[in-house]
Amino acid sequence: MPPVATLYDVHGNLAALDAVLAEVPEDATIVVGGDVCTGGPKPAETLERLRGLGDRVRWLRGNADRELMPGEPGLVPPGVLEPTRAALSEEQIAFLHELPPTLRLGETLYCHASPRNDLDIFTERTPEERIAFLFQGLDVPVVVCGHTHVQFEREVAGVRVVNSGSVGSPYEDEPGAYWMLDLVHRRTPYEDMEPPEQSREEWLAFAESRAVGG
Repeated sequence: MPPVATLYDVHGNLAALDAVLAEVPEDATIVVGGDVCTGGPKPAETLERLRGLGDRVRWLRGNADRELMPGEPGLVPPGVLEPTRAALSEEQIAFLHELPPTLRLGETLYCHASPRNDLDIFTERTPEERIAFLFQGLDVPVVVCGHTHVQFEREVAGVRVVNSGSVGSPYEDEPGAYWMLDLVHRRTPYEDMEPPEQSREEWLAFAESRAVGG
């Protein structure tokens, strides 16, 4: 099986995406884990850069992709959605909206937030008893997720759960683009990268206050 690179939460950051793609092996399958465009400086260019890679890319949909379609409920503030909607064509918005919510490759299930939806929040600190039900009965040993923009790995209900982190908008202590290659966490620096808006600790506290079952 070829190597698998997981690129989650690019959020229209083309510079970060290009830096990561330069490190992805040429024979790798690329799993794009959702939230491709919204909120970043180059949403259309980011989407087309990935679409231009053809069959190498396997796609799944994030909440910020789905919410670009008017009328969809979710988490993204309208002030963030509207500039991205204006920058994308109707065809591009429809493409993102029609992506599948999950993807299985071999013995790994890829989802955006959790196996049940694209909105669930949980962190490395969320008590297992609150989130075990999300990972029971899946018939896979590994689940890869994103959504919270922080890399971590933990076991939940006997399943290895790995958060890929965010390529374009991470909440980590070091700036860079965060992704994975064959389930190994990676960080790629790039030109003009900016420090995170919040520290990892600050973001974890915020995210945990909104976690499943809290």
